[in-house]
Amino acid sequence: MKSENESIVSEFLLLGLPIRPEQWSIFFTLFLGMYLTTVLGNLLIILLIRLDSRLHTPMYFFLSHLALTDISFSSVTVPKMLLSLQTQHLSITYEGCISQTCFFIFFADLDSFLITSMAYDRYVAICHPLHYTSVMSQSLCGMLVAVSWVIAGACALLHTLLLARLSFCADHIVPHFFCDLGALLKLSCSDTSLNQLVIFTAGLAAIVLPFLCILVSYGRIGFTIFQAPSSKGIYKALSTCGSHLSVVILYYGAIIGLYFLPSSSNTGDDNIIASVMYTVVTPMLNPFIYSLRNKDMKGALFKLLSKKTYSSH
Repeated sequence: MKSENESIVSEFLLLGLPIRPEQWSIFFTLFLGMYLTTVLGNLLIILLIRLDSRLHTPMYFFLSHLALTDISFSSVTVPKMLLSLQTQHLSITYEGCISQTCFFIFFADLDSFLITSMAYDRYVAICHPLHYTSVMSQSLCGMLVAVSWVIAGACALLHTLLLARLSFCADHIVPHFFCDLGALLKLSCSDTSLNQLVIFTAGLAAIVLPFLCILVSYGRIGFTIFQAPSSKGIYKALSTCGSHLSVVILYYGAIIGLYFLPSSSNTGDDNIIASVMYTVVTPMLNPFIYSLRNKDMKGALFKLLSKKTYSSH
């Protein structure tokens, strides 16, 4: 028997962004532009890497998978947010909400593992340049990507199964622009202690440990560079790793601050802003930070445009 304040929930209401109604059209235009930039920028990255044989290296192999993941990651939440801003249709079905949570966790974890793989690739390239080709073999790169997909899928499935077993109270208003796992757990009438435990342990495995691996990789890179300092070596390290590290801080900082710091230190609006940073802003910046500032990517883009211009004549 269900208690009186418990009901079979068929849909949730997403309150969306903490903005006034008169600002909806402005933010719709802003986020639509950011989403299109994310999709087109990352598609361009995938296209260039596929077409230019000079980019068939481990670094760009990981980058192409990261670009695909970023497109998918943004597509899980942003289209629904844009629809809500445009039509003021705030409801989402129970099944749609659970599915959104599942795919959000999957692509967030996959992003984390791919960024970690890229950091390891840079570590081998700078600290062990003579063994780079033998260490970063095609089989190892494929295995790292495959393992990333499997672990991310396992984490997402575990969270989803535990979420699906919960009962929800009559209050079905989610104070967020997507079905955030933490927000859904607060609406549940069931005991969520197991869910919270899994969030902590899976978070350690999928977020904190990869972040620590990245820090160790960059620590070893820094130690190698400053053992034999030269302006050329330092410049190469900064150009290779500086942008990546800035995105790492932006991405992991928002997630760790949102999910691992005490909830009393975060207001609801702070949580939403942090979520916007790593679901909308970071995937949009990745094509610029990782690729469009890269000499090889610029060369591939120029080569592609030259072919198009020549063929049009």
